[in-house]
Amino acid sequence: MVAEHKIDRQKLISGHNPVLTEIATDAPLTVGNGELAFTADITGMQTLYEEYQELPLCTMSQWGWHTKPVSREKYNYTLDDLVMTEYVNREGRLLKYPQDKKVGNEDVYNWLRENPHRLNLVRVRLQWEEESISAEDITGVRQELVLYEGILYSEFQIRNNACRVRTACHNEGRDILAFSLESEALKEKKISIVLDFPYGASDITASDWTQNDRHRTTILQTSDEKMLLWRQLDRDEYYAGIYAQGGKIRKEGSHTLRIFANGEKLDISIALGKQKEQAECLSAQEVMNASKRGGRRFWERGGIIQLNKSADPRARELERRIILSQYLMAINSSGSTPPQETGLTCNSWYGKMHLEMYLWHCAWLPLWHQEELLDRSLAWYREHLQQARENAARNGYKGARWPKMIATEGVDCPSNIAPLLVWQQPHIIYMLEMAYRRKRNRRFLEENWELVKETADFMVDFVGWDPVKKVYSICAPVIPVQECHKAMDVCNPAFEVEYFRDTLRIAGWWAERLGREKEELWEQVAEHMAELTEKDGVYLAHENCPTTFTEYNRDHPSMLGAFGLIDSDRIDRTVMDNTLQLVEECWKYPTLWGWDFAMMAMTAVRLGKPEKAIELLLKESPKNCYVTSGNNRQTGRKDLPLYLPGNGSLLLAAAIMAAGYDGCDRQTPGFPDDGQWIVEFENIDPLPGTSPVSIAGYEPCQPH
Repeated sequence: MVAEHKIDRQKLISGHNPVLTEIATDAPLTVGNGELAFTADITGMQTLYEEYQELPLCTMSQWGWHTKPVSREKYNYTLDDLVMTEYVNREGRLLKYPQDKKVGNEDVYNWLRENPHRLNLVRVRLQWEEESISAEDITGVRQELVLYEGILYSEFQIRNNACRVRTACHNEGRDILAFSLESEALKEKKISIVLDFPYGASDITASDWTQNDRHRTTILQTSDEKMLLWRQLDRDEYYAGIYAQGGKIRKEGSHTLRIFANGEKLDISIALGKQKEQAECLSAQEVMNASKRGGRRFWERGGIIQLNKSADPRARELERRIILSQYLMAINSSGSTPPQETGLTCNSWYGKMHLEMYLWHCAWLPLWHQEELLDRSLAWYREHLQQARENAARNGYKGARWPKMIATEGVDCPSNIAPLLVWQQPHIIYMLEMAYRRKRNRRFLEENWELVKETADFMVDFVGWDPVKKVYSICAPVIPVQECHKAMDVCNPAFEVEYFRDTLRIAGWWAERLGREKEELWEQVAEHMAELTEKDGVYLAHENCPTTFTEYNRDHPSMLGAFGLIDSDRIDRTVMDNTLQLVEECWKYPTLWGWDFAMMAMTAVRLGKPEKAIELLLKESPKNCYVTSGNNRQTGRKDLPLYLPGNGSLLLAAAIMAAGYDGCDRQTPGFPDDGQWIVEFENIDPLPGTSPVSIAGYEPCQPH
């Protein structure tokens, strides 16, 4: 059933504010704006930093990176210093990839993997009588993250002394944190706020607290209430401006500040940036107000789904995951660079971005009318097009090849898997098309045309012509979405062949919209791309994998994505249905990743199985766990205490479940029509199909 009245968004969202009444080291709460994020313990700061080893407490940004010098004599390595792994493909082309760690070249390989790494900018904590506070000192905890405002409210007692803290991040174009502390213990100077600045590290904490002599914290300007710092870590630098209203700042040691209050209230703000002018502080109240305005704008502008009037007992939990995922993706994964898998919360893979996850992080944004947030990272692709061209040219290919694992410079990172992946290649075309359907703007087409063209040019040069089968193939050496396959065994992986075909057709539509002559090779490859391999009534992972469901029944069942994410007109629905059923029966669920459940649910929706979609999306499994904070936790992976591609894919699945897809003739196709579900949604568009869309001919589905 679909309700027809306007949703009270603030009421709906407030019903899912995370509330903690005790220490939860697996679910600390975060405030942020997409460029800067601060993760807090139950004091609203990072007071219990040592206790939170399960999910480290960090202050991270899109722009804050550190490169550790190789030695005193040499600052860095490049790919020219790396011994490459060589292959010869079916056409006889010699290919070189930064894949294997060669004997004698280990230092180069390891350094390139770990540098640059994302940096923890500052730690903010409370102390009692200038000593560290432990968990045993804190009682009476109640902490609530007010999602609509983006403000974290914390109440607790330190040794029976009541404290109230508000924590926020500016949400209107500035990277400023704010903390407001109230306690009678402040005026007695028993409580102080301490700021610590670490050296950089490539590990999950992004912090090295043992290298005091390897970085500088220099005071540029100072007064009782204000201080401007210049932070220098080897060749990296940034600025920090501190404003303590009702307090006094003093420097202690090399990299620590202490702030005492003059009375019972202390407001501090910390402005951070790569440029000195970005470290100009506002008051804590101004930051709080900007957080509220930005939060309200985000929630009222974008899409929303309400399920809490449903009788089905699963509705409340699904609604919670959807609401919290929107918040988490906005503050972690909607900034000026493609996000890392743990966003701005802690480091994963040294803080580097994984471009194959870009789609799962961000493809939901235009469907939920948040395309302005996607624009931030689309600009990164335009700015790094030259590096992608160089990556393609390294092996003699035309166009631009997008790597998998990168830092800010956009250079391919050594890995035994990453350099041989290609499923990230079409993402930018697919997502640009989604954004265009929202914008309907010729200027947007022109601005991004070069991205589409260069990306497609690589794709048609990368595939090879099979003169026997008379098809274009994606063949060895390549590692598919399901990374457990050997590179030289793979031919025509199921998801990739359909994704290449789909996005090459989209590239052709862009040329038509702009009045450009169509690239004949794009159309030719799309029309003659190899199809998915079928055997015994099911689709295989790739052409050379008859043991898909016996030996390779682990990791991503990516053949399902060829009719979940992609609305392919070549898919046999009965065969895909059989494939989904067999995956359910035999797949090793603990090996799945967070986004697999959403992908499978999307396939179930397209197959007309809404009950199956709900079941898969909420399936109890180690990597489909959603903790109190809303983070998708990959249970069993200490390196991934949160996994944002799971949250982003959930929102993509929720869009197709509520708004459907192009050509869908059923309302809310992902929810059972059994009288148990009342589904209300606003400002969500259907998932795009594969039919050409003219500049004037596309009208998105109206919200219900």
